[in-house]
Amino acid sequence: MEIQGVNVAAVTPHHNGYEIDLGAALEVVDYLCSTGIGAIALLGSTGEFLHFGLEERARFIARAVKRSRVPVIAGIAHGSFEGCVRLAADAMQAGAAALLVMPPYFFRYTQPQVKEFFLSFRSQVGGGVPVLLYNIPFFTTPIEADTAAQLLETGAFAGIKDSSGSFEYFQRLKALRDRQPFTLLVGNDTVFTRARRAGAQGVISGTACAAPELMLALDRAIAAGDEPRIAKLEARLQEFIAWIDRFPCPAGVKEAVSVRGLKVGPASLPLPPAEAKALAAFREWFAAWLKALKSETIS
Repeated sequence: MEIQGVNVAAVTPHHNGYEIDLGAALEVVDYLCSTGIGAIALLGSTGEFLHFGLEERARFIARAVKRSRVPVIAGIAHGSFEGCVRLAADAMQAGAAALLVMPPYFFRYTQPQVKEFFLSFRSQVGGGVPVLLYNIPFFTTPIEADTAAQLLETGAFAGIKDSSGSFEYFQRLKALRDRQPFTLLVGNDTVFTRARRAGAQGVISGTACAAPELMLALDRAIAAGDEPRIAKLEARLQEFIAWIDRFPCPAGVKEAVSVRGLKVGPASLPLPPAEAKALAAFREWFAAWLKALKSETIS
């Protein structure tokens, strides 16, 4: 499977107590499939994977793969090597199109340990399904650029989703990709436009879960070299990011998805009164922003 263009990092609707609301989660899958995006990444950071048990995650991936009309990329991150391998086996059996693997989270590890984790994982899991490295230094040990290059040079990994937001990191990997083929995806929407124009093959975007119209229109404008439209849509994107950055990840994206009429479940933690008030203001802003965006993208 070749992953390119606009792909979605999906939220995971849930009940109180963090049990996946399977019916609502599959409705999110249906909604995303109707938008024109390329693939859906489930149970990544935007999908709050760490709140759900192994069996529940496996069950959701299996149901989503059957339901989805686009390829499903399965997030299989876990705090242990064994958990990650087990999730990979379940996702592969379910028919996931690719696996998205970050270093084990919470505890910090050295780069040699990170490298050994991924090499051992690939040896244990074997071939058959593409494996994407997932660099997200905000939440776990980073995959430093040198480590990523060493892993990608083995040919055992299909590519990388880089959520660092560092354009310098992207440039280093792009230089490697110019010598050796692999899939280079943006995972941080702040640098999407710049990186896509510089040769990124696509994005796995949290914004696209709330506003797929925006990311698809921006991607088309970049492909067409339509500079005025790129500038206008990029400004829209940065407006959205500035708002959601005011709240814990992924509260802003979830709130925006709920404005679209989809169930997302309760917040993961209570917000201080000022932030709760800001979130209510964001709902009003997003509804008006989305209406304006739709009129712009279909005109």
